[in-house]
Amino acid sequence: MGSSSKSPSLACVVLAAGLGTRMKSGIPKVMHKVYERPLIQHVLDTVGRLKPDITVVVTGVKNSPMRKAIAPSGKIAFAAQRQQKGTAHALTTAMARLRSFKGTVLVVNGDTPLLVADTLKKFLRLHRTNRNSLSLISFDAEDPGAYGRILRDPEGKPLRIVENLDASAGERAIREVNSGVYAFERPALSLLKEIKLNRKKGEYYLTDVVELASVKGLSSGVYLLGDEKEFLGVNTREELSQAHEVLRKRTLKEWINRGVSFVDTSSVHIEPAVTIGGDTLIYPNVYLQGSTKIGRACTVYPNVRIIDSVIKDGSEIKDTTLIEGSTVGPEASVGPFAHLRPGSRIGRSSKIGNFVEVKASTIGKGTKAMHLTYIGDADVGSDVNIGAGTITCNYDGMKKHRTKIESGVFVGSDTQLVAPVRVGRKAYIGAGTTVTRDVPPGHLAVSRAPQKNIKKKRKRKR
Repeated sequence: MGSSSKSPSLACVVLAAGLGTRMKSGIPKVMHKVYERPLIQHVLDTVGRLKPDITVVVTGVKNSPMRKAIAPSGKIAFAAQRQQKGTAHALTTAMARLRSFKGTVLVVNGDTPLLVADTLKKFLRLHRTNRNSLSLISFDAEDPGAYGRILRDPEGKPLRIVENLDASAGERAIREVNSGVYAFERPALSLLKEIKLNRKKGEYYLTDVVELASVKGLSSGVYLLGDEKEFLGVNTREELSQAHEVLRKRTLKEWINRGVSFVDTSSVHIEPAVTIGGDTLIYPNVYLQGSTKIGRACTVYPNVRIIDSVIKDGSEIKDTTLIEGSTVGPEASVGPFAHLRPGSRIGRSSKIGNFVEVKASTIGKGTKAMHLTYIGDADVGSDVNIGAGTITCNYDGMKKHRTKIESGVFVGSDTQLVAPVRVGRKAYIGAGTTVTRDVPPGHLAVSRAPQKNIKKKRKRKR
């Protein structure tokens, strides 16, 4: 990794080899999802904001699913812990990837999706300012439960961490507990080989390094930082649900502070990558997912789900609407009961109404499709009126074909446009027409059969 003058100043180690047996699942624990992202992805995104020179993820032997599922942020290496021998053994496994590294090593757990980058930055500043060989984040637990307790001397210096199983009654009453977040320099890392096997668990505890550092006289610090919820480790499905709820409330609070209004915060779910403009109003039962971007002064009504889409300023998304991979232009209206499928682009001031489905189509400025319509693989110009029951017949059983409707066209109700077909500027399509050939600009297309009124004969009474 180069000479000492060019050595990275920060490496992160993410411990993610746990099997998670309490999840009662065949999926590795850290691959369970909060807001559609694996637990470990949340952790990697957080440590990625520290801009480490390298991140080492310690996995079990079968790490292929994890490699495929996570989206790397910076340089990532994987280290396989072939035997589950505890956290100290896991860190030792990671150090095989960092043999020539001489900077600070930050250690976090892969099952802690609520970690906050600002807390980690503050922790690293304290660690470096105090020139510690070893530092640890602690927090006050409302219920210390199974956490390791922090033992300090009368001057407040850390002596050791005692695990719940090994603690006395007096030690179990201590509320300051271990978060599992460590910062190491080389002198403290050399203590890993001195950690002894815990006979009760058959594991090498990383927590034992605190006592070893104290005995050796190495400078160490334990810093009470962050909120208890931030360090929640997910080991059960109940804790997975708790993590989801904490992240949901945290995200909503951030948007409220930025000028977004919510009618009922208890039923709105906004994923962390979503962005929302000020003065937007969001009603209950709304799900904003993926990379969705909501503009300023928009209104999102109840029972709406928007995925990986852009909703521009001043638009309305009405009740019970699904939008996927699409763009809605400024001051447009979509819904109620509408479905925008991927690749749809709705123009400024356009209206997509009740039970209208749009797929892979461009809708021009001011165009209206208000009722019971399917527009697929189409290019529709500006100020077009599309009547109720209109269908673009885009699939011939073998290939998809495009329909082109130029600006100013009036399409009557119950029209079928059999692609490939073009309707010229300001043309008219009569109600009930099946369009199979191009319509020239300004023309009227009608294909309905002549109406016959047949007088009904009276039936004889039985």
